[in-house]
Amino acid sequence: MSRSAFGDWDGSIEGARRLQTQLAAQVRLVDEAPAAPRTIAGLDVGFEDQGATTRAAAVLLDGTTLQLLDSVVERVPTAMPYVPGLLSFRELPALLAALQRLAQVPELVLVDGQGIAHPRRLGIAAHFGLATGLPTIGVAKKVLCGRFEPPGPQPGAHTPLVHNGEQIAWMLRSKARCNPLVVSPGHRVSMDGARERVMALLRGYRLPEPTRLADRLASRRGAMPERVPAPTGRF
Repeated sequence: MSRSAFGDWDGSIEGARRLQTQLAAQVRLVDEAPAAPRTIAGLDVGFEDQGATTRAAAVLLDGTTLQLLDSVVERVPTAMPYVPGLLSFRELPALLAALQRLAQVPELVLVDGQGIAHPRRLGIAAHFGLATGLPTIGVAKKVLCGRFEPPGPQPGAHTPLVHNGEQIAWMLRSKARCNPLVVSPGHRVSMDGARERVMALLRGYRLPEPTRLADRLASRRGAMPERVPAPTGRF
């Protein structure tokens, strides 16, 4: 399912940026996920041991009911220090490890972070999509780059986020009286498709259900267990 996530990266900061530019050219902004995916994953990352350990959380939901089918946490040594714009080089190894432990391969993945809403058009969701081949969407809480007009106050209002004359995301008001989300395609999802799918996964909270549950698990909020057995006979 996965290809090499980092190719022939030489380990340098400049090398990472060059690789991002090369990989961004491979991103496909077309809707290739099933119209009604049977399973949807949400991914998020936290840190332990003062940042020395990366804690990746993955949840698997039923695509129709959004019932939680599986949840896992994977801990790996943090690959590199935080460098703005290079988040995937820090977090991707843990996310890929968490994905491997899910009960099923999801048909759609939402990642807490940027898709193409990135200076070099390769945020963590886009990099994850290329590494796995899975359709991915980035759902971020803050803007990394670009300009936008604030969307209206009502849930569902949206405006384009534009960087260097190119739309790179939607600013989506997912809940009244909350800051808008940055919703961008990662890989194998279109710009409009990303927004429409995130809207369909909202259940009254600011975050869509897949990343809301992954966020709880990654940050240790709530009582969600680290693994929930898949229902008998489901798979």
